[in-house]
Parts: sequence; structure tokens; C-alpha cells
Amino acid sequence: MTTKTTAKATKANGRAKAKSNGAKSKAPTNRLTAKEKSIVVEGRQVVIPKPNFQTGEFKIIGNAPYCQNKFSKKAKDQIKATQEGGSTSTKGKKRDPKDFQACYEQAIHKSTEGWYGIPAPAFRNAMISACKTVGFFMTKGKQCLFCVADGIDADDGTPLVKITKGKPEYSEHCVRPEKGGVDIRPRPMWPPGWEATVTLKYDADQFTLSDIANLLMRVGVQVGVGEGRPDSPKSCGMGWGTFDLQE
Repeated sequence: MTTKTTAKATKANGRAKAKSNGAKSKAPTNRLTAKEKSIVVEGRQVVIPKPNFQTGEFKIIGNAPYCQNKFSKKAKDQIKATQEGGSTSTKGKKRDPKDFQACYEQAIHKSTEGWYGIPAPAFRNAMISACKTVGFFMTKGKQCLFCVADGIDADDGTPLVKITKGKPEYSEHCVRPEKGGVDIRPRPMWPPGWEATVTLKYDADQFTLSDIANLLMRVGVQVGVGEGRPDSPKSCGMGWGTFDLQE
């Protein structure tokens, strides 16, 4: 593509010189586009460098509980049944007893290999959000920051980062649904001390490895991951999901 553009630019420069010398020239068969004309007039050649992405691994250690709330398969099936049934799907239907243990188990992200994990998009989203704290455009961060998954969820295929240390514990929390009222939600919670190794892929033309480490450090302090994190979109969080970066 660069070779063709350069050839056209050379021909165009030749035609321009011929006209300035008063020589007659026939109209070219292939006309230059407006973009190509602007390149000729400005006398510049557009050169786009190839992507320069690098990766870095970072070990994180939770200094607060990590709480998870996966959207359960049962909830998906209920929504699907309601939509398929139309307006009469809930008419006269009795509410089934709530199985708290089953809800707890279905709220856990577990990989196809059986290990527990944190959704990889949680770290990517947190890194992008942390860009606000350093004046870097979030829209640009979306194109430059990625999290490499260690596996996928056995149920819904969510990309996961492996939790290398720590086991979930059963916990119950009172929540206020958007439709009103109060509900008790059983959730898995990892106590402080949980660990994971996060692999981040970044645009090395925009960030250095040190930049990425510092940005992830800000995620651990100011953003967090999971439920009740400091950067929760609908609340100020519960102080959960924060972590330290092992140096």
C-alpha cells in the first residue's frame, strides 16, 4: 500500500512540474482521491507503524475480601422462560423456595479445569477506569490495555484469571433491588490474602512496563475488582476487592 501511494505521489509531482514549465499533458486515466491530493500538496508521506504490544506478569495479593457475584444459570433460565411465556408467564405463578446454597455455588466463577477465577474483563475495565486518575483518556485506554485470560468459565465461557491462593467462603448480604424492597443474596467471598497472577497486554508506544505496574497499583488502591469495590458504579463500595502489587 505504501509503494502504490509513493508511486502515485511521484507521478503527481511529475505532472505538477510539467504544468509549471508550460508543457501540455493529457489528463490522467486514474484520478487521485482527495486524500491523495492532500498528501501531494503537503509533501508528506503517511506512515503507520505496526502495533507494538508487549505483555507483563504481575502478582497481586488481596488486602481486603474479594466478593464475587456471577449471574447464575438459574436466573438466566428464569428470564428466558418469562420472555418465552409472554404476558401470561408470571400470572398466578407461585414463588419457588430459595435454595441459598445453590445460589451461592452458582455465583462462583469456576474454570473448565476446576479452579476458581476472577473475570479477566474486571482487570481490563479497572485499568481503563484508573486512567482517569492520571489524566489519560479512557477511550484511548480501551485500545491500549488488555488482560490475558488463564482459562474460561465452564458455564458461560467468561475469560478468567486464576486465583492461585485462597478459597471462597459462604456469606450473605442484604441488598436493595432496583424494583424496591430488600433481598438477601448469598455470595462467595475470599478473605484477605487471596492471590492471583495477572498478565496484561499493552501498547508499548503508549505505556512503559513501569507505567502499567503503577496503573495496576492504582487499581488495587482506588478501583478494586468484584462486588463492593471502591469504584462501584452505583455506590461508594464496601472496601472490598482491593489488593497490593508484589514488588
